[in-house]
Formats: sequence, structure tokens, C-alpha cells
Amino acid sequence: MIIKRLKSYNYKRLNVLLIMAVLALSYIGIKVVDSASMGGGHGKKQLLGVIIGVAGMTFMALVDYNFLGKYYWGIYIFDLLLLALVIVKGDNHMGAKRWISIGGGLSFQPSEVAKALLIFFLAKLLTVCIKQVNKLKFLALYAILCGMHLLLILAEPDLSTTILTATIAFTLIYCAGLSYRYILTAVAVLIPLLAGLYIYISQPGLNDKSLIKPYQRDRIMAFIKPQDYSDDRYQQDNSVLAIGSGKLYGKGLNNNDPSSVKNAGFLPEPHTDFISAVIGEELGFIGLAVCISLLFIIVVLCIITGLTAKDFFGKLICMGVASWIGMQTFINIGVATEILPNTGVSLPFLSYGLTSIVALYGGIGMVLNVSLNRGKKES
Repeated sequence: MIIKRLKSYNYKRLNVLLIMAVLALSYIGIKVVDSASMGGGHGKKQLLGVIIGVAGMTFMALVDYNFLGKYYWGIYIFDLLLLALVIVKGDNHMGAKRWISIGGGLSFQPSEVAKALLIFFLAKLLTVCIKQVNKLKFLALYAILCGMHLLLILAEPDLSTTILTATIAFTLIYCAGLSYRYILTAVAVLIPLLAGLYIYISQPGLNDKSLIKPYQRDRIMAFIKPQDYSDDRYQQDNSVLAIGSGKLYGKGLNNNDPSSVKNAGFLPEPHTDFISAVIGEELGFIGLAVCISLLFIIVVLCIITGLTAKDFFGKLICMGVASWIGMQTFINIGVATEILPNTGVSLPFLSYGLTSIVALYGGIGMVLNVSLNRGKKES
């Protein structure tokens, strides 16, 4: 049965360019993470993540997404259980529970895997209910299902991932044909809500029990009024300084330049959320441009695969993965260049994080499976 399924694929349809772009980024990521961690051994762990990720990508590429789609409600329940588990059993780090220790100095971040699971579930749900997308009853159901997922992430707390995941969920229902009438209504409601949020966070006296945590409020206010919150903006200021100091060609990986922002320790945890600053400083504008270009190519290839998918389910999977990688890239680069407030969003395939890279490879595997199914021989 399994062999028969594997033989039914048209492997000439395999998106080799997508695989090459992902592997090229991962190679750069391993090198830059190793340099950013300055002998901390994170480069070897990142390599382990890539190896596991490639195995996961291969598995997802060969398992028919329509077969897995039969169990979409089970996948959603598993998604919620994962997110609930980290709240109950997660390690408390600076007031947040986002990771579960698995031994050997490694940890597991459920919210990263949950992104891929939610994309798959929502893609199937929207496919099954395509004729009800613009009915209030379905929109209420969609909001409740997404809301349960988002509330569990927000409870960790992880505001940036909550916003990113909400954006992915909106992209999927938009691609499914959501009426502009509802979009404009949502915008009309969102504008006064954002105005109210600004007034709320502008008030002093927020504590850990507030809707917005004090550190989240300070990051937002540092973006709005940088002159009044210089201490909360220093990481982003140093990120811009690092990128600018790299000039065109950079200072080189693992350099000993005393003027290096990274070497001076002005970029806390440079191998994770601010890896783009390290790339800019050590590989220069050209190196950073190459990385962004590769990420752009990956997003475009995911979209093209979706537009040429044999069914609507496959299309939505690809659009979901494209929005995931695209939005995460935009947010990370935006933070590193002070276009956006400081958030804890990693740069896909480049930032250190085993769970993140394995989940991303799984997402790419789903896109590859959609491409293989385009020329599948029906049995």
C-alpha cells in the first residue's frame, strides 16, 4: 500500500529549487549561529536540527496530505493539547512558559510546531466548509477555533507569536474567499480598538496581571517614544549599529574585531532573534541581501506551488506556509532595523532553535507534497 502510494507520485514535479533554497539558508544559518554563539556549541545543535528537519521534510513530502487531511480534527485536538502541555509542564523562564525540557540540554517549543498544525487544520476546515466561508455561523466557528489556539499561546505569554499566528489564520480565510465586506468591518472595529489599546498602555502602573505585561508595554512605548525609553530600545539601536558597521562585505564570521557590536556583548542572545544583525555585521549588506532574497524566493515558490495545486486544500496549505515564512521574516527584519517594536520572533531557517527549524522543514515538506501531487497518477 505504501509502495503503491509512493509510486503514484510524479517526481519530475518535485520542487528542487525550493529544496536548494532552504538548504542554502540552513547552511548559512549554521555558520552564523556558530559565530554568534562564540563557541557556545549552538552551531552543532543547529546542525542537528537541520538533520532532523530534513528527515521530517522528507516524511511530510511523501505522505499524501489528503490522507492526513482525513484526521484534521484529531490534528487540531493534538495542537491544543501541545499548547496546554507547555502551560502545565513548561519551564518558567523570566515569567514565561514557552519551552519543555527534553534532556541533553535541549528543549521543545510547542508553539512552533503548533503553527504548522494549525495551518494544516485550517486549510482542511476551509476546504470542507468552502461554501460557508462568508456565513456568520461559520465565521463565528472559525473565530472560536482560532481563538482557543491563540489564547493558549497568549497565556504562555507570547504576544508576538499570537499576532503572527492570527495573521496566518486571516491569510488563510482571505485566500478562501472572505468577502471584503467582512474585512472592512473588521478594520472599522480594529482601528478604535488599537486606539484604545494605545491609551491603555500609555497609562503607568501596569503589573504582571495586566492584559499587557510591563515589558511588552515598555517595548511598544520604546517604539512610539524612543527618546523616553532608550533603555528598552538599546538592543534594537545596537542591531542597527551592527548592520551598518558591516558595510558592504562585512567583518567576517568568527572575527576578533574589537569594534564588533556582537563581540562587545551589546547584542543579548544574538544567535536567536537578532541573528539578522549578526549577518549584517559579519557578512555585510551583500550577505544580508542574499539571505533575504533566498527567503523571498522560498515564499514565492510556495505561492506558485499553491496556485498550481491540483485542489483547494493543497492551495491553502501552500498559502499558509508562505504567509508563515513571509510574515515571520518581515517581523524579524523589521525589528532588527527598528521598523517595528521589539518582539521575540526568529528569522526562518537562520535563527537558532531546533523546534523552529524542524517545524519549518515540516511546513516545506507539506508544500513539496502538494507539488508532487500535481502530477500524481490516480489509482
